[in-house]
Order: sequence, then C-alpha cells, then structure tokens
Amino acid sequence: MAIREIVIYPADILKRPCQKVENFDDALKTLVEDMAETMYAAPGVGLAANQINVDARVFVIDVAEGDECELHVFVNPEIVAREGEIEWEEGCLSFPEMLVNVQRSQKVKVRAQRVDGELFELEAEGLFAVAVQHELDHLNGVSLADKVGYLRKKMMLKDLQKIKKKRHIEE
Repeated sequence: MAIREIVIYPADILKRPCQKVENFDDALKTLVEDMAETMYAAPGVGLAANQINVDARVFVIDVAEGDECELHVFVNPEIVAREGEIEWEEGCLSFPEMLVNVQRSQKVKVRAQRVDGELFELEAEGLFAVAVQHELDHLNGVSLADKVGYLRKKMMLKDLQKIKKKRHIEE
C-alpha cells in the first residue's frame, strides 16, 4: 500500500468523466488499497480515483465516526434512485481548506461492483449519501467549482493558487 499524491483542482483529470473499469485484477485491488490509505492519511471521508490521477470509475468512502473504520468500495457506480433534498457544507481533498454549500439528495440508492466484480446495491442517507454523490460527481468530471456561481468559482481558483504556492505544488 502507498499514500498517493492528491490532485488539486483545476487539474484536467478532474474535469472529464472517468473510464469504466473492465479488469477486476490485482492492479485494481492495489489501487483500492492505495486509495483507502491516501484517504485515511489526508484525512477525508471519500476519495475518487481521478483525485490521485487515475482514470477509473472507482471511489472509496468511510463515514464511520471516531476510531471505527467502515470502508466502502464502489467500482463503476451509478445512482439508481434519489429521495429528498438536503443542503450540505462540503469539503474536498482536491479543494484543500475550502467548504462549499451544495444541494444534494438526502437519500440515494446506488448500484456498483465490488473489487472482485460482484454487483451490489445499497441505500445511503445523510453524510453517506452526500459522500456517494460527491465522489460520483468526481467520476463524472464534476467538481465543487461546478456547484458554485461564476464569482465564487473565480475566488476559489485564486485561493487554490495561494494554497498551491504555500504547499509548493506544481501546476
């Protein structure tokens, strides 16, 4: 397992839809292990593959509280049902030090595959549902910058430049 570098917006890989996973092999298992380790180290509650510069429809989520871990792995996910509405203040590892209010569905039903290719469905609510929608947005090339107006987006980009400079991150 390895902690991978998290890509900061406006990297191109964050702006385009990811490729469907076709091979359920050891490379996929290693990717998922690296994603989990990277997410926990960041720390975050979710991470999409394109956030570590990998073009694959995979994300991991863990919204367990405290010292408990409950890792959920989603390969080729899709939301098949939505219910209710909620506004949530979201952060994102690709937008460090920023929070954005986003309208989301309060409850979602998601269909995906496990790391071995087995299909599953589950229902998510509250923070878990928000995280699923947030990470699926990443896989579809949609980011927090796409959820705000023009002026707020310009301010976010300016702030990200300062953060990159402070962290010595290359463009």
